[in-house]
Amino acid sequence: MNALGPRFWKLAYRKEPISSFIVTVGAVDAVIGGVGERWSLLTFGLMMVMLAVGIRWWQSQRRQTELAEQPVTPHYLPSSPSRPPLPMLSTSKRHPHR
Repeated sequence: MNALGPRFWKLAYRKEPISSFIVTVGAVDAVIGGVGERWSLLTFGLMMVMLAVGIRWWQSQRRQTELAEQPVTPHYLPSSPSRPPLPMLSTSKRHPHR
């Protein structure tokens, strides 16, 4: 497995842990069913993968509508200060101690 594989899986599980778990279980069931010629297990695994993809799509659609419905917050302070910044202080001048 190349270096991008583990990074992809970590990102996928962190973002959507439930649907990623369902995809993994469904893919394993589908592979076992396909290799062992158990067509009911293959069908069940493929249905689980399709269910997980549907859940992930539904969650992304819901998230987009929630973001669109959020009101824009008003900013009471200006984006830049109205006064110019203070000059930089330097410690190059040395005063004799008394």
